[in-house]
Amino acid sequence: MTVERILSAMASTQVGGESLADSIKIAVSPIAKVLTVCFLGFLMASKYVNILPANGRKLLNGLVFSLLLPCLIFSQLGQAITLEKMKEWWFIPANVVLGSISGSIIGFIVASLVRPPYPFFKFTIVQIGIGNIGNVPLVLIAALCRDKNNPFGDTCSIDGTAYISFGQWVGAIILYTYVFQMLEPPPEGSFDLDDGYLPIKSQSTDGSPPEEVPLLTHEEAVQTNSYASEKNKIIDFLNFLYDKLKLKQILQPPIIASILAMILGAVPFLKNLIFTDGAPLFFFTDSCIILGEAMIPCILLALGGNLVEGPGSSKLGARTTVAIVIARLVFVPPAGIGIVMLADKLGFLPAGDKMFRFVLLLQHSMPTSVLSGAVANLRGCGRESAAVLFWVHIFAIFSMAGWITLFLNILL
Repeated sequence: MTVERILSAMASTQVGGESLADSIKIAVSPIAKVLTVCFLGFLMASKYVNILPANGRKLLNGLVFSLLLPCLIFSQLGQAITLEKMKEWWFIPANVVLGSISGSIIGFIVASLVRPPYPFFKFTIVQIGIGNIGNVPLVLIAALCRDKNNPFGDTCSIDGTAYISFGQWVGAIILYTYVFQMLEPPPEGSFDLDDGYLPIKSQSTDGSPPEEVPLLTHEEAVQTNSYASEKNKIIDFLNFLYDKLKLKQILQPPIIASILAMILGAVPFLKNLIFTDGAPLFFFTDSCIILGEAMIPCILLALGGNLVEGPGSSKLGARTTVAIVIARLVFVPPAGIGIVMLADKLGFLPAGDKMFRFVLLLQHSMPTSVLSGAVANLRGCGRESAAVLFWVHIFAIFSMAGWITLFLNILL
């Protein structure tokens, strides 16, 4: 993949022809499928039908996150992964990290120029820098691979799902470490500065936030109990690390499913026992496949239903919201193309694997991560995050079609 290749692809897009029409059809088809199912979810949640209310969507999201998505990841990643492939696929998690870094740099530049209202500077960086590397790519791959004439062959769905799932654990770590720290409330104690909340720093005499209190408590306990056994000290230290590193938030069901699939799939004996057709325990994998197939329609219905509530009230303002949408959907993908091009030139990517490169490019063109909204809710800025997610997903329908068309012209 070279600069000349991209320029020629863009030139062919402008000139037109049969290949352009085929590329547009392939790119627009999965977007149209996604839009259709989302519209049905929007209709079911509207006041005219109202069979998918807010509580129902919350339960549906919980079902997807806790059961259907882990089943899909476990079955698809477990069947595709091997120890050799894990060594070949190392750039997928690296691509997620590099994408977050490049996106955050672009977010910092945009935030410096736009100057969002206080205290949403870091919030703006996060909304631009952290893309959806899991749910939306899985939906697009599933919609694309349903077409028998897809350009990636018979293994399109299994390979695509495996590649995307292989990078999800890194995305979760980024969300619950980097994003969690970036969305820390301001010194006043709340993002809702007009609501008269007491400052967080008033809750402690030394000005330290609540997150640091367990550290002091742990240290004092160790000092006052000098005769504690080494075993108790180790247990206390592990509990301390578990709390400080927020492992409970990181080890969510999809991440646990990814880790189990990688461990079981990388060991030949266990792989033949669980993931191979006719294996003694294949009934469990087959059950996960059945449940995993329900993930795509369920999550799209819930996403479409969430759009019925609109963007809600937000303190970001129109200028900051527009800047986030444009930066995430227009400025970030070209940086991702540059990263993937350089990695391909340096020989970091498996030779001849078009789906591998397509997934890498796709990760850079996604809207803002939905899970960042969950972290924002924990930190007290969920209302602004919901507004951003609403607008960025609306316009992502059009931007993703354009970027996918370009990616296909580059790769095919």
